[in-house]
Amino acid sequence: MILVTGAAGFIGAAVAEQLLARGESVFGIDNFNAYYDPQLKRDRLARVQAHAGANRFAFEALDLGDAEGLRKLFARQAFTGVVHLAAQAGVRHSFTHPRDYVDSNLAGFMNVLESVRAHPPAHCVYASSSSVYGANTKIPFAEDDRVDQPVSLYAATKRANELMADVYARQFGLHLTGLRFFTVYGPWGRPDMAPMKFTKAILAGEPIDVYNHGDMSRDFTYIDDIVSGVLSVLALPAPTVRVPHRLFNIGNNKPERLMRFIDVLEQAIGTPAVRNMQPMQPGDVQSTAADVSRLAAATGWAPTTPIEVGLPRMVEWYRRYFRA
Repeated sequence: MILVTGAAGFIGAAVAEQLLARGESVFGIDNFNAYYDPQLKRDRLARVQAHAGANRFAFEALDLGDAEGLRKLFARQAFTGVVHLAAQAGVRHSFTHPRDYVDSNLAGFMNVLESVRAHPPAHCVYASSSSVYGANTKIPFAEDDRVDQPVSLYAATKRANELMADVYARQFGLHLTGLRFFTVYGPWGRPDMAPMKFTKAILAGEPIDVYNHGDMSRDFTYIDDIVSGVLSVLALPAPTVRVPHRLFNIGNNKPERLMRFIDVLEQAIGTPAVRNMQPMQPGDVQSTAADVSRLAAATGWAPTTPIEVGLPRMVEWYRRYFRA
């Protein structure tokens, strides 16, 4: 059985669903916090449950801060793998609610590591973020680049997770792998992120805020490509080195200019956007781009979904789900 934390989240639900489709048994946990509408999380979970075969999916509402709850879960249920995706997300939110990030991303991650230490699975894959590259100006971002200049508390907690994991792998021989996700989008996505925020505003005839006056680019990565990458990494055996901890970028490997992204989204919706040009926001970076050669070499994985395909799929789902 494989544990998926954040199983009602955007990536977590998609990973759980694909694991079940492959015949795996899955145990999911989530705390349904109110960072965005918990109903979307419950609807994702209901979709996962609807696709589960008999007795192959179990779920428990559990917060990462509940160290005793995690300890008891790992003690009573043997996990062959762990996909740790639960975290407090959001760059700007970290400036106004810093304690949420300390509680979930630092203390919560420590609780997961301690549980994995006590009952080691074959592999624990955890979510990091492209945000760790911070003020790095070298493009594309590679795993060996500097990551000591974060520009948000969220980014700092994700880099701290990588360092914590390295210590636990080094000291206790745990097989741990961090994935630095690059701007994930698609059906069932997060409503706090630009693809869905823009879609909602355009459909409502409201303006969209375009930061840095549109002079930005992002490595937008479609959810199906992310899931296939996560599962390919989960299947990797432990490396034959003293410290079984690795880091991989996982992104589309094709950064898109923000203005072009908006153009493609307008075409998918069939309505032009009212663009409200704004200055750069605190915590933002001008460009992200993933060098995924390390992941490709290790697993053979490659992204296959351009925004011309992914955005129409997201818009189609959005219209159906929100009856927009």
